[in-house]
Amino acid sequence: MWNLLTLTKPNSKEDKKLVVAIKTIAGFAPSNLALYKLATLHSSRSKEKNGFRESNERLEYLGDAILGAAVADYLFKKYPFKDEGFLTEIRSRIVNRESLNNLARKVGVSSIVQFDRKNTQLQQVILGNTLEALVGAIYLDKGYLSTKKFVIDKLIQPYFDLEVVVNSNSNHKSKVIEWSQRSGKEIRFEVEEIKKGRNKEFSAHVFIDEQPYGQGFGYTKKKAEQDAAEKTCTLLSI
Repeated sequence: MWNLLTLTKPNSKEDKKLVVAIKTIAGFAPSNLALYKLATLHSSRSKEKNGFRESNERLEYLGDAILGAAVADYLFKKYPFKDEGFLTEIRSRIVNRESLNNLARKVGVSSIVQFDRKNTQLQQVILGNTLEALVGAIYLDKGYLSTKKFVIDKLIQPYFDLEVVVNSNSNHKSKVIEWSQRSGKEIRFEVEEIKKGRNKEFSAHVFIDEQPYGQGFGYTKKKAEQDAAEKTCTLLSI
């Protein structure tokens, strides 16, 4: 396993490409390149060393917590008179799986993630996970204050209109079910479990009159259904 406490310098063409990408995404050069190499390594491309399979899953776990804390900090200060229920809901809308996948595409994570490209299903779910792993790498490399600045300056402020986030209806499943009832259509959700390393992830598909519509993903069945319903709402212009 890479020694994550040892500073590394770019030696190969791939390393230099990664440094440029991190500068573009984060606005600074990495001090410990090995952290970022690990953050971009999906388990589908990892190899076992000394009984341990290297991948970005541990950094994803760390980054998920740090990202949630940074967003919570930002919202807490931005909305000083809102209760915890409001803050929790808005944070969830920002850091949900579909939101992070879209955000990761926008900032350029797809150009650096290493995964088995033969598995087309992976392409739908891993970008947000990789972004979380990058947040974990930045935290270990630069510390919490720099990571919080990255989250606010490079992720939230450029890509989220909080007024739109606050006023949006996040219960897409209810919206599409209500539409189907008004339209006299039969709707059903089909959910299956996806194996993702040591974690479980779910895939959901919406069928209307037995015709397939949106497909969604999430770490719970509920989140996968909401993701699929949101995509169905887009397809139906609801």
